[in-house]
Amino acid sequence: MSHAISQQQSASDDTSGTPVSVRLSVVAPAHNEQDNVEALVNEVHQALAPAGLSFEMIVVDDGSTDDTQPRLRALRTTRPWLRILEMQNTPPGKGLGQSAAFQAGFRAARGELIAVLDADLQNDPADLPSMLEVMDKTDADMVQGDRSANRRDHVGRRVGSWVGRTVRGLLLGDAIRDTGCSLRVMKAEIARSVPLQYRGMHRFIPVTARQLGYTVVEAPVHHRPRIAGEPKYGTFNRAIPSLIDCLAVRWMSNRRRPTEAVEISAGPNER
Repeated sequence: MSHAISQQQSASDDTSGTPVSVRLSVVAPAHNEQDNVEALVNEVHQALAPAGLSFEMIVVDDGSTDDTQPRLRALRTTRPWLRILEMQNTPPGKGLGQSAAFQAGFRAARGELIAVLDADLQNDPADLPSMLEVMDKTDADMVQGDRSANRRDHVGRRVGSWVGRTVRGLLLGDAIRDTGCSLRVMKAEIARSVPLQYRGMHRFIPVTARQLGYTVVEAPVHHRPRIAGEPKYGTFNRAIPSLIDCLAVRWMSNRRRPTEAVEISAGPNER
């Protein structure tokens, strides 16, 4: 069954304040992305509106100190499908990180499906309809973007990605080619099953989904150079934290146990 619906509909509340049905929630964390958010919001609309999807977009302001939030507020006046979350208790001048921001966005999302992407415009929202088609055709629970054929990073960052992928494969058996790509579409239940309150866990959403028994497929997506704002990570300043994260995820996966249970019905002689 197609993820599209027969009539275009953007997410908003009706006059009674009751949320309308939403098929897809697009979640994007943003930290000091004032020069990117308008283009991001417009590109998401351009990608999804023609497809006839009921959708909403949630931008999570993660401790921005520039005009990211004022610009989002201005955009929201003419876009009822745009929602803004503001992370609380952020360190002065810093954010809490993508994992925490994703967690907040996932909790607030009303969609049956959740798509995620970075706010820096390196992910292309135009890839979302084709990823939904892949989800339909393969009956997958999650579609993970793969930028491998279209990377627009410098050599040092590509090498770092290769090292990280190799380490994840050895420690976790993670066969996902581009787990560092934030562009992905998944069932909402997956998004809410990953313990994203722990820093760095957003990079392990695909492997955790597979460990939980969900079907994850990969799809090629575009990757664009950053044209505004500043990267939040350098080439090597996350190597050691990423290794520690891998070891932590391995520890958790080795100790994960099934939690499903069924209630025993009362027999005829039981009250």
